[in-house]
Amino acid sequence: MADHTPRLLDALDAFEDGIYIINDDYTVEYMNKFMKELFGDGVGKKCHSVLSGSDTPCDWCKYDEIFLKNETHHSQVYVESVDKIFALSELPVSNQDGTKSKLSLYRDITHSVRQEEKLKSSKASYQRLFTHVGCGVFISSKEGRFLDVNPTLLKMLGYQHKDEFLSLDLAKDVYLKPEDRRKYREIIEKNGKVIDYEVPWRRRDGHILHLLLTSNVRYDTNGDILGYEGIVVDQTRRKKQENEIKEAHDFLDKIISCSPNAIMAMDLTGLIRLWNQGAEDIFGVKAEDVVGKMNIQQLYSKKVAKKVTQMLRDEGYGGKGKLNSYPLNFKKSDGDVVEGNLSASLLYDDKGNEVASVGLFVDLQELLKTERELGEARQHLLQSEKLAAMGRLTSQIAHELNNPLFGIMNTLELMKTEISPENKRRKLLDMSLSEIVRLADMLRKMLSFSKPDEQKRQEIDINIIIDELMLLYEKRFRESSIKVELDLEKEPSMIWGSKDQLRQVFINLFSNAMDAMPEGGDLMISTRVVMGKLFITVRDTGTGIKKEHIEKVFDSFFTTKNESVQGVGLGLSVCYGFIKDHEGDIIVESQVGKWTKFTVTLPVYKS
Repeated sequence: MADHTPRLLDALDAFEDGIYIINDDYTVEYMNKFMKELFGDGVGKKCHSVLSGSDTPCDWCKYDEIFLKNETHHSQVYVESVDKIFALSELPVSNQDGTKSKLSLYRDITHSVRQEEKLKSSKASYQRLFTHVGCGVFISSKEGRFLDVNPTLLKMLGYQHKDEFLSLDLAKDVYLKPEDRRKYREIIEKNGKVIDYEVPWRRRDGHILHLLLTSNVRYDTNGDILGYEGIVVDQTRRKKQENEIKEAHDFLDKIISCSPNAIMAMDLTGLIRLWNQGAEDIFGVKAEDVVGKMNIQQLYSKKVAKKVTQMLRDEGYGGKGKLNSYPLNFKKSDGDVVEGNLSASLLYDDKGNEVASVGLFVDLQELLKTERELGEARQHLLQSEKLAAMGRLTSQIAHELNNPLFGIMNTLELMKTEISPENKRRKLLDMSLSEIVRLADMLRKMLSFSKPDEQKRQEIDINIIIDELMLLYEKRFRESSIKVELDLEKEPSMIWGSKDQLRQVFINLFSNAMDAMPEGGDLMISTRVVMGKLFITVRDTGTGIKKEHIEKVFDSFFTTKNESVQGVGLGLSVCYGFIKDHEGDIIVESQVGKWTKFTVTLPVYKS
């Protein structure tokens, strides 16, 4: 290296690449400044000892190619000792003395190589994300064509071939309406991006998808718009669920709003949070004046509110947090008294803490009024039955007394013929006869009373009578666990008769049926018209009537009831008399321990 001038060496030291020269026995003849800074001064040492600290030549060294074949080689090598990557150029050098050397040029490309690796890795990661991400990814042109899409978007929109998809016109083939695409462009070009933009798209099969677009504008180097890129999230299922929830909410809201009963909800302080139309009608206060403004204690007293709260927390009134029934009367602001029934329950959160209460108030004013009127009517009918029974008893007594009285009267008349008017005993005889006549007149009046004038007859629909009595007996049947089955003639069953007397007949039959089923049972009531006659059947599943008693049930004073039951055996006899007065008939059939059936026959009225 003695031929190298100092100037040349200075020039080589100025290089930012590493340069060194070795001879054919791997001894380093020259290292420039850059190379020495990296590996230290190794002149006179074996190159592999300097570069890798090894006793053997480096595996990248092209010794034969340089010294034997006189070739030039370029390669990329990683030198572990300095943790760097070099672009290595190796070329032969012919010396003036006829020997050969190898010139190696090490250019540090570590940064660029690793940046390229990062870029390559990032590109691969992006490609994996693009391919496998669970939402649709797209790149589109400004004119309205897809430039690239991922498999998820293809599948989402029902396409198998990417080429077919990329040929679509977005405005016509993808967007539900062309104006939706135009509106999207206006928004994204104005703001540079859109986030969670809701828009409907059309699948290949025509089904509508509800999507969320999050995308941004793509610009060229001059700042002009190239197109758009972004992601697509299918919200169709969520949208469907939202619609179903909304429909359910609207349906529930309509049920609450349209309920004729008062439905109200309160927080734990009693402040009213819900007040439906039924509550407005019953309580006479508008929701706008109540919700969030009025406490429930302002409607009924603190005492009642406290009582209801205590019952809600007591399991004895329907279970914990429930109140099945509580009679409640209160006075409205106009002075009217409302009678009804309150049921309520507590609402709990996920941790079991009380958060609110809800109440349902049923206005029973009309029903209670009707029940009272029906009760009065029933008492009136029962009284009429008693009076009729007493009348028949009086009639029988009067008939029995008439015969002996007339016998006594005739005897006294005969005795008068044998005693002269001047005789003192004649006067006593006249007095006795006068009293007998007075007693006979009294019996005649009693007979007249016991058989009053026939009640007013009119055209009557027997089905209406039965329906009215069902209202009267409904509660009693329910309390007695009696299930009623009605099978009435669809067409009106018209007869000519006394409504009060016929009502009394069926009251007797229904009462007897109840008495025969103390543990509950079934009561079947039917009406049929056959050949101009109306048949009314009342059949119970009670204790039945013994065979020896069947023929006596219509006799006066006959009864099989024990002393604990009120009655003197006149009910069915009165019924029998009324039916006979209506030119009808009544028969009874029974099987002890199983059933009893009364069949009433009446002529159908023809106007």
